[in-house]
Amino acid sequence: MVARPAAGDAIASAKAKAAAIEAQLTQAQDQMSALSQQYDAAQYHLSQINSSIATTKANVAADESQVAQDKATLSKAAVANYITDGTAAGQNPIFSGNEQTLGASDTYNKVAEGDISLAVANLHTAENSLNSQVSQLQDEQSQAQTQVTAEQNAVAQNQQAIASQKSALSQEQGQIAQLVQEQQAAEAAAAAKAAQQRQQAAAAAAAAAVTAAPSHAASAAAGAVPAAALSQAAPPPSSPGGAGALQAAESQIGVPYVWGAESPKGSASPGFDCSGLTAWSWGQVGVGLPHYSGAQMGDSTPVPISDLQPGDLLFYGPGGSEHVAMYVGGGTMIEAPYTGASVWTTGLRLGGNFVGAGRP
Repeated sequence: MVARPAAGDAIASAKAKAAAIEAQLTQAQDQMSALSQQYDAAQYHLSQINSSIATTKANVAADESQVAQDKATLSKAAVANYITDGTAAGQNPIFSGNEQTLGASDTYNKVAEGDISLAVANLHTAENSLNSQVSQLQDEQSQAQTQVTAEQNAVAQNQQAIASQKSALSQEQGQIAQLVQEQQAAEAAAAAKAAQQRQQAAAAAAAAAVTAAPSHAASAAAGAVPAAALSQAAPPPSSPGGAGALQAAESQIGVPYVWGAESPKGSASPGFDCSGLTAWSWGQVGVGLPHYSGAQMGDSTPVPISDLQPGDLLFYGPGGSEHVAMYVGGGTMIEAPYTGASVWTTGLRLGGNFVGAGRP
């Protein structure tokens, strides 16, 4: 019997450490989709506040324009009556010198002054109200921008953690490879002292391993998506509705996950996050969806699991706030999963944090 080298225990220890790192990496990758959607939600809220501010400022400007127009109209009437004197006075007694029209002139002045004063008062009231709304919205805008920055920082920290864990995992796998190599060298030296039959068996096994390696590499290469494929724009869907949206999504298989992105093949930097993929795919068939999974759930009609159709959206987390995927059929779905992965089809997940399905 060939004695087991001490390196075997070191390999087991290194593999256990690598498994622990892989578990941490998986957890960080699972968090990425939720963090990305929280960032999208903050951006969506900020855009709504900015729209409200623009509308309120436009209302203030409209009121100011109306009052200015009223003032100009009254001024022109006064100047015209002064210049024409008797001619205009017959129609507009504001500047008439006739004592018989004194009452009418006084009444006209009060009405005119009252109208413009009322308009000015209404303007000031409207301005104060609208300016107060603008001030409140600007406070909300500041808070929303702070939230956007906080969510962006959380995503960046998560990405940094993923990169660090990947680096640690790579180092640990390198250490495992070195230990395996040392162990194999020790076993080979011990096997050299064994019988010729053992040596021939070892040589045959080594030859079989060498033959299998290229086949494995070819298989892995076959599953990879060529870089050239990502540079080719996807053809437009040939079907309407959910079927067309699914066709669009499937045309993006292999595009890398990029948080906050909605860029298909053929663009300068192709990439999708989960809600970016579903929003872009449904957009190809003329259905607009916000770039946030929670808002997409709110804009969709709930669908029971028993009535799922290709193209329906699958939501995860409270209110659909953590992740969204698209139903393919046959127990599968398509999604942009997490950083480090690409758009893929995978088995349907209906447990855990799954909260429902919807049809845009």
